[in-house]
Amino acid sequence: MQKRTHARWVMLAWVGILALLLAACQQPPATATPAPEQATPAAEEQAAPEATPAQAAEEAAPEPATSRTGAWVDQVIFTNVEQADAAVAQLQAGDLDIYAYTISDPALFERVQGDANLAYSTSFGSYTELTFNPAEFNDGRLNPFSNPKIREAMNWLIDRDYIVQEIYGGLAVAKFLPITSAFPDYARYVDKVRELEARYAYNPDRANEVITTEMEAMGAELVDGVWQYNGEPLNLIFVIRTEDERRIIGDYVANQLESVGFQVDRQYKNRTEASALWIQTDPAEGQWHIYTGGWITTAVDRDQGDNFSFFYTPRGLGVSLWQAYTPTEEFDQVSLRLENNDFSTMEERAELFRRAMELALQDSVRVWITDATSFTPRVANLSVAYDLAGGVAGSSLWPYTLRFEGQEGGTVRWAQPGVLIEPWNPIAGSNWIYDTTVQRATGEFGVNSDPYTGLARPNRIERAEVLAKEGLPMDKTLDWVDLQFVDEIPVPEDAWVDWDAAEQRFITAAEKFPEGTTANTKVTVYYPPDLYDTVQWQDGSPFSIADVVLGMIMGFDRGKEESAIFDESAKPSLDSFLSHFKGVRIVSTDPLIIETYDDAYSLDAENNVTTWWPYYAQGQASWHALAMGILAEQNQELAFSQDKADSLEVEWMSYVAGPSLEILKKYLDQASAEGYIPYASVLGDYVSADEVATRYQNLASFYEEYGHFWVGTGPFILETVSPVESSLSLARNPNYPDPATKWAGFGEPKIAEAEVDGPGQVVAGTEAVFDVYVTFQGEPYAADEISAVKYLVFDATGNLVATGDAEMVADGEYMVTLSADDTGQMEPGAAKIEVAVSPLAVSVPTFADLEFVVVAP
Repeated sequence: MQKRTHARWVMLAWVGILALLLAACQQPPATATPAPEQATPAAEEQAAPEATPAQAAEEAAPEPATSRTGAWVDQVIFTNVEQADAAVAQLQAGDLDIYAYTISDPALFERVQGDANLAYSTSFGSYTELTFNPAEFNDGRLNPFSNPKIREAMNWLIDRDYIVQEIYGGLAVAKFLPITSAFPDYARYVDKVRELEARYAYNPDRANEVITTEMEAMGAELVDGVWQYNGEPLNLIFVIRTEDERRIIGDYVANQLESVGFQVDRQYKNRTEASALWIQTDPAEGQWHIYTGGWITTAVDRDQGDNFSFFYTPRGLGVSLWQAYTPTEEFDQVSLRLENNDFSTMEERAELFRRAMELALQDSVRVWITDATSFTPRVANLSVAYDLAGGVAGSSLWPYTLRFEGQEGGTVRWAQPGVLIEPWNPIAGSNWIYDTTVQRATGEFGVNSDPYTGLARPNRIERAEVLAKEGLPMDKTLDWVDLQFVDEIPVPEDAWVDWDAAEQRFITAAEKFPEGTTANTKVTVYYPPDLYDTVQWQDGSPFSIADVVLGMIMGFDRGKEESAIFDESAKPSLDSFLSHFKGVRIVSTDPLIIETYDDAYSLDAENNVTTWWPYYAQGQASWHALAMGILAEQNQELAFSQDKADSLEVEWMSYVAGPSLEILKKYLDQASAEGYIPYASVLGDYVSADEVATRYQNLASFYEEYGHFWVGTGPFILETVSPVESSLSLARNPNYPDPATKWAGFGEPKIAEAEVDGPGQVVAGTEAVFDVYVTFQGEPYAADEISAVKYLVFDATGNLVATGDAEMVADGEYMVTLSADDTGQMEPGAAKIEVAVSPLAVSVPTFADLEFVVVAP
């Protein structure tokens, strides 16, 4: 799946907050979601210097001269290739152009590197874990993993270093926490991370001790080395994915479970078969115990604070498994505060973050295994922008940059390990990366994520102004945002702050806060004056303000019990959103200018910008395309979310295939005949009768031509859909207004290289000096492009004895001086110094270390 990264700029605020990650893999918090989705200092106490405005990479290549608009290529054909080795063979045979999957197989990497006809890109956002079913089973069977202490003990039962070396061949690092080792928060809190990594290191004896104590307390007994409950052997159902390293990981974990007395039913499944169990069943039915989860964060996530809320609380996803999560009250509140950035200083954030990491390991509904260093192979004459986190598939820029070198047009043959995995609908459809990769090409965001830094860059908007309350830890890097600090930000009385689902109207600030209220931030977004003239939906309907307003309504209405389309799974995220949201105000409809008031904020001004562009949690949609889905759910024939579909025992709504299409067409005809306007009491002020008739006719014509209702404003149109053949195709949108060169020219990301040098032996109680060298492509890394170089020193017992910031000597050269007091408290034996380098040009920190020996005086 994918975890949508924490990027309030990607979607509507509450949708993006689940936003922007999906397990392989299904897209954090960007965010959201799941979601859908930042050059920061390595040390929380040090503010980032005035940034080098610049691009997120080395100097961009010159843009090619062309009059072409939109996509460079004419067509992209997507097919399903399950196994990476088969895909590489097809690339070498000339049968494919790209395999858009993050591969971590060292043997395949060597093959691709050695073939002059192939190229590849590298990314760091893929990770694996064990997902546990925490529910108590309805039939009375004992579920060991309903006990958090047994889940916690699984951390000691797993030898992550063995998995990294023997299964990944070193193309991964051990992972203990829901943060990515290649992202800024890992470097910020690396001292606490290292402490927890040591605390939860492989210790099978301790795991067995805890498991034994807890199983006996739950009424189980060990008989002839096998756990029994009520006289029957306890059989764990382990759903093991087969497409990648997770098959071998699953067998290893199953062996470990058997070593402590569990019988394990190893159920080998591909993604579709596995999804039918771990995602699509009620956890209390007990159809599975463990699943080998895989995720990808599809954009560099500069603020992973919302990961705790996404992965451990019901706010994460609107599916049954997430609704079964029961974090402790403290963990829930700490997670919510981090999700909403409910803190005033980076020191306060650090305290919350460190506590959240401790509580996550105690909860362990997920036991994290690896962060992978992955590669995506392609033919050498195909170029495409890739994201340092999500690779090609996770990049929001791939649709704009995919091209054959030296030509315009052509057809790209694109393979990935899955096509059309789950139903597509924009509100709560498929969250699989294989689906969202395609969906993003048919739609577009108000802003796009810089693939190297994770900072938002304007796409459909023109500029933004951010007002922040004085003292908040916020900074800016790019010139398209104006950031200013003020003492107080009053919320206007006419701002919309909530929704009355019974009366179908917005609630104003004057009504909800009669005494007045203030906000931590005010964001003003300016759209270009020609917005309505240049942007149109792919069915030919001009974009309008009504598309924006419906998005505002939908974010509230589905989470309100009085709503005709109330969805219980939408309520936790809405409650979270309302805990910090202070209002939205449409200042002008033409040109479109929108103000947003909020107490939640991002650490980067760029990523604080909420555009209100109508890209929902799982795709872009117009008001008229959503209208028929709203009618279908109101009449309980379809449901947007899988959770509600299961509850009603109806189809999970799909806009592209299956039985849903006939039902949606019926309601399209009804809406057209009646001149239906959803939420007419509000939306009626923004829609004319002529627009209603024209839009429904346009959508009907589109359906007649393409056979589906998936309509966006992006550079590609969904051309064909073939679920049986597991294939689909995209065609270039000839009406896309932007020049093809708009996103051209990203250079190679400036990922730092680091080396530590110093004495091999240090006498305790004496000063010791170590040198740190930071380079890029063999040249010194400019000091004004480095946010921080942080060091940590561990003694022979693994204790952290010193930490701080290295002293800059010159470009690319730093010095760490350990005082006599520092070395005097170190136990004799093998010690280690580690450095974490955090560049500004990319948001991927670099780690290096050196071992030395401490001897007694």
